[in-house]
Amino acid sequence: MRRRTLLAGLAAAPAAGLLGACGFRLRGAPEFAFRTLYVQAPAGSALARDLVRTLQGGGGELTVLTDPAQMPQAEAVLDLLSERQERVAVGMSSAGQVRELQLRLRIHFRLRGQQGQEWIADTELLQQRDISYNETLALSKEGEEAMLFRDMRNDLVRQLIRRLSAVRPQ
Repeated sequence: MRRRTLLAGLAAAPAAGLLGACGFRLRGAPEFAFRTLYVQAPAGSALARDLVRTLQGGGGELTVLTDPAQMPQAEAVLDLLSERQERVAVGMSSAGQVRELQLRLRIHFRLRGQQGQEWIADTELLQQRDISYNETLALSKEGEEAMLFRDMRNDLVRQLIRRLSAVRPQ
């Protein structure tokens, strides 16, 4: 048993060396060009809630301001202009019953500086997923839709964070 462990360790050493030599490293906490960010979003926005939670728990040096009275203190303001969930029938049976749906989550946002300079212009991000549908399984399909919308929201949060970390104000 001990010999097998030793051989496995020796076999893994070259792979680790190759990964280190090619510049591979795990993605760490994102670095932002600003220290404070105010997120302005429609009331009850699930995406804004997830974004704030992810940014606060990210381990970086960014401070997320949530109180509207703190907005003048923010170096950057993220305006979440709209967030829309869509459910579109894309496949029908010969009897006209829905057999396939396309779920879409669409957001519009922009990022501006403290003096109103635009760092990221009005931008739309879209996530979509296809799902089969059967009216006899309506309850389970509802749960699946909710899970897919949550997954799309998480993807959009990660995209937003990557875009925010890429901003370099002039």
